Amino acid sequence: MTFARKAMLFAMSLALPLAQPAAARDPVVAPPAPDAPRLVIAIAIDQFSADLFAQYRSHFTGGMARLAGGAVFPSGFQSHAATETCPGHSTLMTGMRPAHTGIIANTWFDQSVARANKAVYCAEDETKTAAVAGDYVASVGHLLVPTLGERIKAVWPTSRNIAVSGKDRAALMMGGHRIDEVYWWKGKGFVTLDGATASAGVAAQNAAIAATLTAGSPAYDLPGDCAAHDRAVRAGVTAVTAGSTTVSSAAVSVGTGRFALAAGDATGFRASPRLDRAVLDLAARLVDTDGLGRGPTPDVLSISLSATDYIGHGYGTQGTEMCIQLHQLDAALGDFFARLDARGIDYGVVLTADHGGFDMPERLREQALPQAQRADPALLPRALSQRIGALLDLDPHGLFLAEGPSGDVWVRRDLTRDQKAAAIAAARADLLGQPQVAAVFTADELAATPMPTGSPETWTLIERARASFYAPRSGDFVVLLKRGVMALSQPGPGYVATHGSPWDYDRRVPILFWRKGLTAFEQPSPVETVDIAPTLAAWVGLKTPPGTFDGRCLDLDAGPGTTCGAQP
Repeated sequence: MTFARKAMLFAMSLALPLAQPAAARDPVVAPPAPDAPRLVIAIAIDQFSADLFAQYRSHFTGGMARLAGGAVFPSGFQSHAATETCPGHSTLMTGMRPAHTGIIANTWFDQSVARANKAVYCAEDETKTAAVAGDYVASVGHLLVPTLGERIKAVWPTSRNIAVSGKDRAALMMGGHRIDEVYWWKGKGFVTLDGATASAGVAAQNAAIAATLTAGSPAYDLPGDCAAHDRAVRAGVTAVTAGSTTVSSAAVSVGTGRFALAAGDATGFRASPRLDRAVLDLAARLVDTDGLGRGPTPDVLSISLSATDYIGHGYGTQGTEMCIQLHQLDAALGDFFARLDARGIDYGVVLTADHGGFDMPERLREQALPQAQRADPALLPRALSQRIGALLDLDPHGLFLAEGPSGDVWVRRDLTRDQKAAAIAAARADLLGQPQVAAVFTADELAATPMPTGSPETWTLIERARASFYAPRSGDFVVLLKRGVMALSQPGPGYVATHGSPWDYDRRVPILFWRKGLTAFEQPSPVETVDIAPTLAAWVGLKTPPGTFDGRCLDLDAGPGTTCGAQP
C-alpha cells in the first residue's frame, strides 16, 4: 500500500467516533507492559540545539541535570532539511519524517485556496473563517499520521492524551487529532480549540498570569557564568542619510538583556523565561485536575516550551538573554519534576527539540566565524520574480511564491506548462549563480530520490531535502543556502536570528530519556527524533506492526537486557 493511500485511509478514520476504539472491536488486546510508566511525558524545547545543551550542560543543577543523568543521546537529529517548528514537532510523537507527516514547513503556498492570501499555516483550517478578522481557525487537520497518544488511546481507551505549549502548532503536532485536551499561549493566556471546554486548571493558570501582567515583574539576576556573555552587539545596520552624509546606526542592540517586565507587556512575558514556567505550571495543574498517571493505563502528556525559540529569534543564542533563559528553564523543570515526585506518580520523560538554532551573524563574525552572513535580499522571491520575469517576458508579479530566500518555492499557477518549465530552469540557473546558494532541487528530482537511510549526519543535501518533501504540498523547487548564511536578510526588534537550514547546527538536538531507577548511559552516535515514538511505544508495551514508524526503537537498558522487546 502506498503512503498516499495510507494517509487517505487515516484521514477517513478521523470521521469515526472516538468511542469505537480498537479494543472494543477486538477484545484480545495486550495490556500495557507490567512495568510501564503510568505517565509518559514528552518535552520539546523549541530551538534547543545540541550545541546549547553541550555549552550549558555543566551549569545545569535542576531538571536538566536530572535528565542528563538518564539515557543521553547528545547527537539526535531532526534529519530533514526544513528545520522549522511545525515540521520538527510533527516528527516527535509520530515517529515519521515530514515527507510522511505532510508538514513540510510552518507555512506553504496552496494556490487553490479560496482566498486572496494563498499562504497556508500548518496549524490552521483554511476552509474556515475566524471570528476575528486577520485570525485563523487552529486545526491539526494537515497532519497526515497519528501521534503516539492517539495510538495509545485507540488500544487503551482509558488513557489520556493531553498537550500544552507556548505555540498552537507545537501542541497540536505533538497531541494529534484525537486528543482529550490541548492548550497553547495566545495573547495574554492559554486557549484551546474552538468549541472545546477548558479545564479548571487553565482558568487558574490564566488568573496567575493576569496578576503578573498587572503588576509587572523585576529583571532576573545574572548568574555568575553569564557574565562573559554580557556585551552589547548590534544586529544589522540601517543606512541613514543626514543632509549629504550617509551614516550607519544600529538597527537592534542585543546581548545584555535581563527580562524586566513592564506592567501589561504580554509580548515581553512571552519572550522571556516566564512563558516556560507558565506552561510547566499549567502542565502540573492538569496532572492534578485530570488525575494523570493514576489510571489503569498509561497517559501521555506532551509539553512544548517555546521561550528558548522566542529568545533565540529576538536576541540570538550567545547573549545574557539566552544564558538567563537556560538557567531559568533548568530551574523550572526541576520544580515541575519535584511536584510530580511529591504526588508519587510513576512517570517517564523524554526531552528533545524541534530544531536547533544559529546565533546572529554579527556576533558570530566577532567570534571566529567570519563567513557568517545574512542572506542577500536578491534571493527574496520578489527580487527573483523581477529578474526572471524580465528575462522571460513574463508578468513578474507573484511569479515565485516563497516565505523567504530559502526553502520551498512555488511558481505562479497561471503559467503554461512550457512557461513554468522555463521559469524553473531560469530561476535555478540564476540562483546557482548566486554566491550564497548551496543547491537548488526541483520537485521532480526530489520525487525521484529514494527516502534516505543510514546515519543522518552522512546524508547528502538532496537526501535531507527529500525527507521534507511531500509532493501535494511542497514547492516546485527548493533552495538551500550555504553553511553560515542566515535566511534573514534584515533583522529587527524581536527577530535578529533564525533557523531552518539543512546544516547540523539546525538539525542536531539532544534526546534525553529519564525514569526513576533507569541506569544512566550516554550514546554519542547519531540517532533521530523519529526514534522517540517507537522507543516510547516499547516502553509502555504498545505493539505496533512493522512500518508503523520511520524511526527505530532505542534500547534504554544499559545492560544486556532490552526495553525494545519485539519492537523493530
